[in-house]
Amino acid sequence: MEVNKSLTGLKIFRYKLDFYYQQSLLYLVTLVLYSGIRGSFSFEKLPSLDADPILYIIILFVLISFIVLMLNRARDRKLMLAPDKIIFHNKFQEREIILTDIEWFHIGRERRVQTAGLSQVIVFKIKDRRRPFRIRIGRYEHAKELLEEMQRIAQLVPKGKRPVFSGR
Repeated sequence: MEVNKSLTGLKIFRYKLDFYYQQSLLYLVTLVLYSGIRGSFSFEKLPSLDADPILYIIILFVLISFIVLMLNRARDRKLMLAPDKIIFHNKFQEREIILTDIEWFHIGRERRVQTAGLSQVIVFKIKDRRRPFRIRIGRYEHAKELLEEMQRIAQLVPKGKRPVFSGR
């Protein structure tokens, strides 16, 4: 599968939903297995299957996980890279960041957070915003191509390290 490209040089990277699919399927399998085991055997000390609170808790987890999956799917999050700007897109809004507005840009690794086996992170700050933007490469499809594009952008903007905040 290729990165989506248009005639204007816009490259689109979709947000991965793998985790949400896996979570939903895991809860669904748990529900099926629990219902199958509880329905096949009779346990004298446990409540009947229709009054079993554990069954209702598992059903609640299944419903919540499918709702979260559908909401994230409906959001349709994308990261779009144009030659002169970075665009954060979802179904409800779009945020454009022009490369000339970037105060500093850093490509590095996060020790504590690892997404989809990757710890690569891009952090950049724009002039009119107090907090920096953080892009975790592992959360998007085609992580290698995204990293290559971010390295291209890093050569066009001022470099800098993330500020270290002390606990004083």
